[in-house]
Amino acid sequence: MSAAFLHEFLRAPLTVGAVAPSGRTLAELVTAPVPRDGDPVVVELGPGTGAFTAAIQQRLDGRGRHVAVEVNERFARRLAARYPQVDVVVADARELREVLVARQANVIVSGLPWAAFAASTQDDLLAAVTDVLAPHGAFTTFAYTYTRWLPPARRLRQGLGGRFEEVVTSRTVWANLPPALAYFCRRPRVGGS
Repeated sequence: MSAAFLHEFLRAPLTVGAVAPSGRTLAELVTAPVPRDGDPVVVELGPGTGAFTAAIQQRLDGRGRHVAVEVNERFARRLAARYPQVDVVVADARELREVLVARQANVIVSGLPWAAFAASTQDDLLAAVTDVLAPHGAFTTFAYTYTRWLPPARRLRQGLGGRFEEVVTSRTVWANLPPALAYFCRRPRVGGS
């Protein structure tokens, strides 16, 4: 999968955003809010080659509904073949309202390359997330530690604070290549910005 990931990064670095998929340790951390009981609706944004998909499926263990929204058609085809139990949708994550068709997500897990997005794209994505997330739902995403102080990463952190009542930053996952951290967000603000 790493060769396919690198190939897609070279084709479209602003939509892939990394040269290698996330590691298992980061995947387990980012997907920790996915409940191990009940029938939750879990939405995954930018699943790529499935690093977080595998962890979500393990946590769901056949329960609930898992919707993966991927803009890259090649990644989406591979993901659908590898995980037939996942509803893989080829779409831009900003189209979440249309993808879920009036349903709410209990958990949204993002693998999107936030640092590669312009301010307006980040804002549109966060608005889409908070519009479809249940009031007591959870949103998780990650950032590479080395980008944390760059303007797009600072803008993301500020955007999260404006759209959620609670934002918790994880410890650094040094085992990931490159090292990364996760943001755990709860209680979306209605009409937040």
